[in-house]
Amino acid sequence: MILEVKHLIKRYRDFLALDHISLGVREGEIFGLLGPNGAGKTTTIRILSGLAGYDGGEVKILGKELVRHEMEIKRQIGVVPQEIAVFEDLTAYENLDYFGRLYGLRGKELKERIDETLAFVGLADRRKELPKHFSGGMKRRLNIGCAILHRPKLLIMDEPTVGIDPQSRNHILESVRALNRMGSTIIYTSHYMEEVEELCDRIAILDHGRVIAQGTKEELTSLIASEEKIVAEVTAPGYTLVEQIRKIPSVMECTAADNRLEVLAKKGERTIHQIIPVLTAADTEILSIRLERPSLEDVFLTLTGRSLRNE
Repeated sequence: MILEVKHLIKRYRDFLALDHISLGVREGEIFGLLGPNGAGKTTTIRILSGLAGYDGGEVKILGKELVRHEMEIKRQIGVVPQEIAVFEDLTAYENLDYFGRLYGLRGKELKERIDETLAFVGLADRRKELPKHFSGGMKRRLNIGCAILHRPKLLIMDEPTVGIDPQSRNHILESVRALNRMGSTIIYTSHYMEEVEELCDRIAILDHGRVIAQGTKEELTSLIASEEKIVAEVTAPGYTLVEQIRKIPSVMECTAADNRLEVLAKKGERTIHQIIPVLTAADTEILSIRLERPSLEDVFLTLTGRSLRNE
């Protein structure tokens, strides 16, 4: 284990932000940390980064206790914060030079690392430009560059693709895979479930300060093996139709987006045959209806009662 967290507790006065959290990250894996807003993800990351203390439990990183070896551990981890942390009035090269020196890099080694990093994040041709003239995606890539320049053994990435264009997002996702192939262990948080499904080897789901599930995607989806997912494409899904479907006894949840209705129901209750008459009687046309295997998003919705991106 490159990271071991046991019974971690964090309080803010009377508010219990982390309630005996335990999780482990193995060397060489990409570990997803999921949770709705207020679940405790940010607090957990702040503690792992050494930016916040804690009130109980144990944190070991690289086999050493965080409270006793904080500075040594910090030299071997990298953090990509959700809020972009680069200097707008320093060039891309100067930003990397600054952060490299913080980690003790000097001379020829520092210059070579900067050149390698600029090429890796796709900013080699913008090395002399100021980030204040960059797009959001370019700033995000520079943000990542500042965190990986010293080749950390553990990389913590907090929402690295939030608010950027699809091209930059794809570039960052490919960079995450490449960093992992090069030996970095990565903790990854995101509000985009498809990113977590695509990237992560194992996943922990947090809610109300607790780890409520942890495992591979297959292990997590097996938690709702007694459920089925029904997807209906209709011409006019509306609030009234969703509420009617939710009243069917075997239906656990129903959501609508665009022309798509998604229903999570108990398996073996022939729910699809109960939904069709409701749709037929409504002022809408059924374009298609089918059963699908429950996804990680369905697991998340079942366990937390909320969508991952629900504010």
